[in-house]
Amino acid sequence: MTVTSARRVDPIAADAVGNSATEAFVQAFGYRPTGVWSAPGRANLIGEHIDYAGGTVLPFALPYVTAAAVSVRADGVVRCVSTHEEQGWEGPVDQVAPGHPTGWASYVAGVLWVLATRGLLSAGVGFDIAIASSVPIGSGLSSSAALECSVALAVAELTGLPTTEPEDRLQLVTAAIRAENEIAGASTGGMDQSVSMLARSGSALLLDCRTFAHSHIPLDPARSGAALMLIDSNTPHQLVGSAYTDRRADIDTAAERLGVASLRSVRDVDAALARLAADGGERLARRARHVLSEMRRVELAVEAMQTDNLRLVGELLSASHASLRDDYEVSTSALDAIVAAALDGGAWGARMIGGGFGGCALVLCAADREEIIAAAVAQTLAAAEHPTPSVYVASPGPPARRLQ
Repeated sequence: MTVTSARRVDPIAADAVGNSATEAFVQAFGYRPTGVWSAPGRANLIGEHIDYAGGTVLPFALPYVTAAAVSVRADGVVRCVSTHEEQGWEGPVDQVAPGHPTGWASYVAGVLWVLATRGLLSAGVGFDIAIASSVPIGSGLSSSAALECSVALAVAELTGLPTTEPEDRLQLVTAAIRAENEIAGASTGGMDQSVSMLARSGSALLLDCRTFAHSHIPLDPARSGAALMLIDSNTPHQLVGSAYTDRRADIDTAAERLGVASLRSVRDVDAALARLAADGGERLARRARHVLSEMRRVELAVEAMQTDNLRLVGELLSASHASLRDDYEVSTSALDAIVAAALDGGAWGARMIGGGFGGCALVLCAADREEIIAAAVAQTLAAAEHPTPSVYVASPGPPARRLQ
């Protein structure tokens, strides 16, 4: 596909990303790593901002990956470097704590801290780690989870922890979630780490975020003459901040006022929303309305996918965007412009994805409309003086794995 006036970002082969991590490792530490592992970024087909409400979501792994070149040390120290960062970080594993270290290294050190506190790392074990990545940073495609999961899988395999069965990988998923929540300070749910560890090529992961039960739903738009496009607004996306935390707090408050463990437990939606509007104010009711309606849209999307009704899936994507924009208020003018231009260009559906406040939109369209839609989006954003968009490949890829 040739994209007019929008930057096309094709995925780099995972092995090539792994080679970059190896080169960085040798340059930083003066010897070759024991191995190289990768984990993918993700896009969420539908089910946004419901993972932390106990909902069921439908993400898939992307062909953009983070690679970790890793070796074990015997002095309890972790040294980490990244091809994307000028500064590395070095420190004892047993001195990692909430808020220390900060920045990108918190995701790396946080995974080690969790495994150590669980007694899964022997005292005195440390690591040399070099990171390279093709996952766009700040685009809402879960670069942080890809970083956590590549390191978690590497450390697990190097220290003899089991990793072959889904339940083994779920142990690493929960470690990565806790690292992001407690060390990095981002109050995310578990969707991103789960799909990075459990994905399957050619499928979306139907994940119950309350129980972590999961199944694989075939996702092959090309078979039906369709295409999925990821269009990046190139406005930064960041989850460590008050706006995301405020949304999550609203959902926790709504559940508390309804007397349920999570909004997933609500049975009478209309009654619940009326009660929230009366007792908690219109804002809480709108936040809950998005979550409850999005949970239903996931169910309908799975049914539509099972009958190959991608046009209905597109309608659900657009309804999801309207809900995220109006009830959850996490969209931006650039994301709204991308969705509107895509629909005007003939897309079957489109919506913002990820935490919001920037990042990407996902577009579902007939395959022969890709160039037209990309051009229409670029022109619309240029007219509104928004940044030039980027287009990423949205084909479901494999999970975290060893490369070398």
